[in-house]
Amino acid sequence: GFIASDMTSRNSSTQLWLITHYHEHGSLYDYLQRTALDSAGCLALASSIICGLVHLHVEIFGTQGKPAIAHRDLKSRNILVKSNQQCCIADLGELGDARRGDNDGLAAPGLTRRPAAGLAVMHSQGSDYLDIGNNPRVGTKRYMAPEVLSEQIRTDCFESYKKTDIWAYGLVLWEIARRTAINGIVEEYRPPFFDVVPSDPSFEDMKKVVCVDQQTPVVPNRLYSNTV
Repeated sequence: GFIASDMTSRNSSTQLWLITHYHEHGSLYDYLQRTALDSAGCLALASSIICGLVHLHVEIFGTQGKPAIAHRDLKSRNILVKSNQQCCIADLGELGDARRGDNDGLAAPGLTRRPAAGLAVMHSQGSDYLDIGNNPRVGTKRYMAPEVLSEQIRTDCFESYKKTDIWAYGLVLWEIARRTAINGIVEEYRPPFFDVVPSDPSFEDMKKVVCVDQQTPVVPNRLYSNTV
């Protein structure tokens, strides 16, 4: 979680720094490359991610409160794995409340931060404040929801952005499930849609697969025989 923040100037350029806890396992993407999971490990990762996402999506009131936040770039590379096999969501961008000039109140179990592009959307019910930035079509193309790819997302509705996070979370669950051993069988790590798009898919590649062909990643048959 959040430890401290600082602001420096180098070559007439302002740099904002956040200091957070160090997680030696690195990103979930890296962790899944080298680690096969059992059922308990699968559930620990999956449940901790959704706990962090729920915390992110909910507005908390009070002096230590925070606005509701939609991530808009949730993926396995932006999730960190802690030593207890729980996850925390990272790369939220500069999410301090600019109106108050602080960065407090955003760190919680399952949620941490480090500098990134400002992709997240913030919403406050009290002031009906919605900050979506300049571009509604942001994030990693492989994880973009159908309504983002089809450019039909309601840009004036915060709930729309929350739904795109849930789509991305579903793809992350698929990544975790592939690396979960069931009946002694486990598959190599692969990113979502690895079998139908290039390694660096374009916007049009993803739009065709997700919106036109309406494909979703194939769930391995072995998973249906397990209670997880």
